[in-house]
Amino acid sequence: MRITAGRLLTAADLAASWLFAVEGAIVARYADLDVFGILVIGFVSALVGGIIRDLLIGYTPPASLRSAVYPVTAFAGAGVVILLDRFVEQIPMALLQFTDAAGLALFAVVGATKAKDFRINGLVATLLGAVSAVGGGVTRDMMLNLVPGILRQDIYAVAALAGAGATVLALRWHAPRAVAMSIGFAVCFLLRIISVWQGWNLPKV
Repeated sequence: MRITAGRLLTAADLAASWLFAVEGAIVARYADLDVFGILVIGFVSALVGGIIRDLLIGYTPPASLRSAVYPVTAFAGAGVVILLDRFVEQIPMALLQFTDAAGLALFAVVGATKAKDFRINGLVATLLGAVSAVGGGVTRDMMLNLVPGILRQDIYAVAALAGAGATVLALRWHAPRAVAMSIGFAVCFLLRIISVWQGWNLPKV
């Protein structure tokens, strides 16, 4: 059971890493960075959130630095964007929003679940799930001299918090790990997609 649970967590983490590496590389490409810059931004977008999470819960070295699997996954995602550069502008915005929401949801539930594995308080586990989901994007935007999107628009970090919180609650109610993660994923993904569709934004002062 432990092996199965561990593999589920790793698979979700790697899938999210790949999706965010692709997204980060696309942002870097539009920022007119060179090939090296695209690879760096893809790596940062994919892995920094998880690194911050692991450091905060005391899991060192972080999972993404324990083997070559995570860096290779991140560079592979960024490499796809480089190789298919001529097709990047033809990617429908709706598709990018769906993949971004999927990556956000995966990171949120993985972060929350891993925090609970370390017996972290439920509220803090929820916050760590959100950190996992948005940490890479915030770091990416800062490296590109942009105000992070989560601080100025969209229901983004809130969706991550909601998904992570739903995961924590489901685990607290003794739901199987796969079920808890699926519930959290659905909450985060749907909230993010609906907010984009309806144009929801947090109020400004």
